[in-house]
Amino acid sequence: MDEDEVWLQRHGLHPDARGLAEVRELLAEQTRLERGAQGDGYTPLMKLCCVQLFLAGALDDVLLIWRAKTASFDADCSIDIQLLCGAGLQRTKTYLASYGSEEAESALRRLRFCEEAEDFVDFSPEQRSALYAAYYA
Repeated sequence: MDEDEVWLQRHGLHPDARGLAEVRELLAEQTRLERGAQGDGYTPLMKLCCVQLFLAGALDDVLLIWRAKTASFDADCSIDIQLLCGAGLQRTKTYLASYGSEEAESALRRLRFCEEAEDFVDFSPEQRSALYAAYYA
């Protein structure tokens, strides 16, 4: 059984508060590994952690997800840009615009670019949540 499957069985898609803290810690560690050398982090597990945080919908997790997404080429391809928007696209853009860091500005630029490229047509957190629930079922 792969690491992501074990993690999913342990926490489910909707971890409780303690589980979410563990998700954040694991994602930060996997991101650190992946930034060190592509392939040192386990991108399927990173994506699952991002999905779990997306489903929780906390704006405080947006930059953590962004760091994971930008850890490597593989992570960028694996972690959907929509995963930054568990609280909704507009709320996420507003949050990033008000955050005041270069990292937040970079994430905001990418969101705007992807929005212009129509990657967010018919997007809603609810619709995306159903998609991930079906994927991980």
